[in-house]
Amino acid sequence: MAKILFVCTGNAARSVMATTMMKAKTPEHEIKGAGTFSIPGLPMSQRTRSALADMGLSDPNHRSHQLEKEDCEWADLIIVFEKEHIDYFKKHHEDSLQKTGSLPRLAEKLQPGDRNVGDRIAELCLERSIFSPWEEVIDPAGGDQEIFNSCAEEISGYVSQLALRL
Repeated sequence: MAKILFVCTGNAARSVMATTMMKAKTPEHEIKGAGTFSIPGLPMSQRTRSALADMGLSDPNHRSHQLEKEDCEWADLIIVFEKEHIDYFKKHHEDSLQKTGSLPRLAEKLQPGDRNVGDRIAELCLERSIFSPWEEVIDPAGGDQEIFNSCAEEISGYVSQLALRL
């Protein structure tokens, strides 16, 4: 069982989608979400709720959560969505970089297998990886429902790949 933390900016869209999807696909793992610049206690955005509902998913109890040191210490794997999130970790949680990577990178590079997930994460040398443009999952904030639905579809594909690799 792995402890997985999804981190986006506000903990209102991307990390919420990924957390909800991963919980549905891998109930044996502990999954949480947080934001780098979140206002704690807010529900997910209505467009996020609608995008998840279109996929038959929901998390009516979600409340936004600001990333804390304790969250980083809890997690075996921290998953982010853009370069700015990696930059945030470099500035505020540098000791967690070895277990922090983008959703696209992890969905593609984490080796599947029966070995301990921590060992497989360590093999990726995430603390030395350079964030590439192909790794960004663009924030749908400010977009219309179609943008949120598209983001949810993109995240769903990556989450499905990653779930098979865990």
